[in-house]
Order: sequence, then structure tokens, then C-alpha cells
Amino acid sequence: MLVRPSIAAALLALAASVSAQPLDPAIGNEIGIEQRLDEQVPLDLTFRDENGTVVQLADLMHQDRPVVLSLVYYECPMLCTQVLNGLLRSLRVVSLDVGSDFDVITVSIDPGETPTLAKAKRDEYVGRYKREGAADGWHFLTGDADQIERLAEAVGFHYQYDEETDLFIHASGIMVLTPTGRLARYFYGIEYFPKDLRLGLIEASENRIGSPVDQILLLCYQYDPATGKYGFAIYNSLRLAGGATVAVLVMLIVGTIRRDRRLKVSGTDADGRPRPSLASAPSTSIPHRN
Repeated sequence: MLVRPSIAAALLALAASVSAQPLDPAIGNEIGIEQRLDEQVPLDLTFRDENGTVVQLADLMHQDRPVVLSLVYYECPMLCTQVLNGLLRSLRVVSLDVGSDFDVITVSIDPGETPTLAKAKRDEYVGRYKREGAADGWHFLTGDADQIERLAEAVGFHYQYDEETDLFIHASGIMVLTPTGRLARYFYGIEYFPKDLRLGLIEASENRIGSPVDQILLLCYQYDPATGKYGFAIYNSLRLAGGATVAVLVMLIVGTIRRDRRLKVSGTDADGRPRPSLASAPSTSIPHRN
């Protein structure tokens, strides 16, 4: 495994910039994503689309297309953006097309957010996706608190609002629904392997339900825009990434040192050719002026 020094440095710098702050256990126990496979999402829930039009979830579903569902909020300082960016990266690799093979529904968990914010997000991500028809298949919704809470409860998305920071504490992940709105697959974290996502979409299109997956708890908590630092959010992930990077670098350095020692002992270079010795090297004479 080769890690470029620039990437390693970036990971270490990012990990170093994160300062841990304890999360209140009373709050932490209420946050997470509970897998409710094969349960029905209530399709009669109403939201507002990017144009402010009231729509039901049923209006956005198609009988022959599965749905990727993501719950975020549009003014989230960082983690929600990472969820959407990770989803976008996967979608750009997957051969299936948004708007023809499947749809994406992104719902804000903040009842104070507006269709204007939703439209800005839709334009940004559809523009970056760069495939025809995506504007009709990727929906960014806002809604009232009761509708948001019903949807979040149905899919097992547990979050809390922190009045002190005016932020929502939540975990990161996406879900895949069958064309009839049943929960078929969960993906945790902020990176979703395209092959796994494609398989999940294909299975969901056939109304097949996947198996439970291991949870990776990644929380959005206490982001300080002034310093760019997080508290509990992604701290453990970055710490692990930084530690793994250091370990890889150490192994590379140790491996290089050992290889150089073996080459010196064997008298060969990196290509297996004999090293020229001083004794066998052609002599050169420097003319002396009298």
C-alpha cells in the first residue's frame, strides 16, 4: 500500500486540528441510525420541493425505480456536505443513471430551512453529477417538523437539536428503498462503495431486502466555524486515519531501510545488477600543470 506524502500530511494535519470534547451521554444515546430493514416508509408524508410545491413522497416514487434516501440539513457546517459529496462520488461511478434507473430523495431534518436552500443544493449537486435527466430524479426537500420526525422515526434516523450551538447532532449514512418504499439497504459513514451501492439498487429494484450491516457511528457535533474544528464529530475517524497513515509510513521507511541494507550486503543495486567497486572502477587521471 502506497500513501503519497502529501495525502499523509493532509490526513495528519486534519487529525491534529480536531479537538475532542465529551458528548453528553444522555444525548449520545439518542443519536444513531437504527436499521429497520423491510419496514414501510410512510409515503403519504408531505414536503416542499425545490420550487416550494407541496408534494407527497408517493409523488416522487416510481413503480420500477428504487430510491436512495438521505437525511441531512443544508446549512450543516461539514458532515452533511461530506455525506452528499460521498454519495455524489459514488453516483458518478455507478453505471446506473439518476432519473432513469433510480431516484434520489434528500430531505432536510431542519424544519427552519427553505426551498431556496434546497434549490441551491439541488443545482449544485445535479450540476456536478453532469448526467442528463438528473434534475428530474434528484429531489431536495424541506418540510414541517412533524413530517420530518415521522420520516426519521420510520427509517430509524435518530438525531437531536443542540440549542447551545444551534446545530443538529446526527449520524451519517444513506438508505436504499424499494420502488414501493420499503427499506432495503443501509450504508453508513460518508463513503459508499460504488459496487455495493449499485448492487443495493439492483436488489431493491427487484424488491429484495439486504442484510444488516455493521454500523460506523460518525456524528456531527459541536463544529466551530471560527476555528474549523469539531468536537465529537469525525474525531475518532480522523484519529484512526491519522494513526493508520503513520503506521503505513513507518512500515514504508522500515522496508526501505531493510532493502538498502540487503542490497549493500549482496553487492547489487535495486535492479539486481552488481554494484561497481572502487577497485574495479576505471581510474581517471587529472593532468598536472608544471
